[in-house]
Amino acid sequence: MSNPKVGVLLAQLGTPEAPTAEALRPYLKEFLSDPRVIEVNRALWWLILNGIILRFRPRRSAALYQRIWRPNGSPLRIYTAEQACALQGKLGSQVAVDFGMRYGKPSASTVLDKLCALGIEKLLIFPMFPQYCAATTASVYDAVFDHFKARRVVPAIRFVPPYPAHPAYIGALATIARQEFARLPWKPDKILFSFHGIPKRYIDKGDPYKAHVGATACALADALGLQPADYELCFQSRFGKEEWLQPYTDEKLGELARSGVRKVVALCPGFTTDCLETIDEIGRESRHKFKEAGGEELQLVPCLNDHPAWIEAMATIAHEELSGWGV
Repeated sequence: MSNPKVGVLLAQLGTPEAPTAEALRPYLKEFLSDPRVIEVNRALWWLILNGIILRFRPRRSAALYQRIWRPNGSPLRIYTAEQACALQGKLGSQVAVDFGMRYGKPSASTVLDKLCALGIEKLLIFPMFPQYCAATTASVYDAVFDHFKARRVVPAIRFVPPYPAHPAYIGALATIARQEFARLPWKPDKILFSFHGIPKRYIDKGDPYKAHVGATACALADALGLQPADYELCFQSRFGKEEWLQPYTDEKLGELARSGVRKVVALCPGFTTDCLETIDEIGRESRHKFKEAGGEELQLVPCLNDHPAWIEAMATIAHEELSGWGV
């Protein structure tokens, strides 16, 4: 690559370096110390985080990560690296594409310096979060702005806006779903759209995440030809005792099983790569709970990952945002 003037950073949430308590502790500390993620009294939270959570949760989380870990690392990092490499091929040598993590390594800050060292003058930040949420999207914005506060030379910066119903994104989701449906030896009684949850009070404060999730679910249902009775929208991964967005995925699956639903296909449209929350939480734990409640089959549809339809969609979205920059 010779002197690219434009850089693209795929901004992902993050992953620990290894499935061990020692690696989980600094990762969780960085993640749970972000005031965008945990919006409570900072002094009280510091005591809870350092006095309780970081003493016990790293070991429990490490055991979960061990169930999904691959010889060459975490699925999230593997797929994000593959996405960056494939997008580089689509955009050509005039653009430098790389990926960085909001929490963990490679850090977004390290990769921003790497891109700037190439001499880029224009920078596109591509959050891997289709639905805007302050705890994810805005946290990436914070990291980028904070990084350049300490730099003398700052490139022109653009951010890919939220894309919850972008035709290219929805088209990629639908393509993968249809391929998985065709492989099933049975017909699902219900389709489940499971999104990562957030505390309800974040929505009450004005976060548009719930509206964006609804837009994705409606657009994807339309693309798949689903009627309202064919699918359920729910929220997973809640943490703590306060109320989060409902219905909760685990409770909904139990309710469906008790109502006579026997076969479910689950999609996680809010995740652009498979990770702990999809592979283990839905593909393993939720399947087990569904069967315990009387269900028979729960099939998880893979996330966008490095599927050609998603790579093409990423290139479409990137080209739209790079318009006017000579790319």
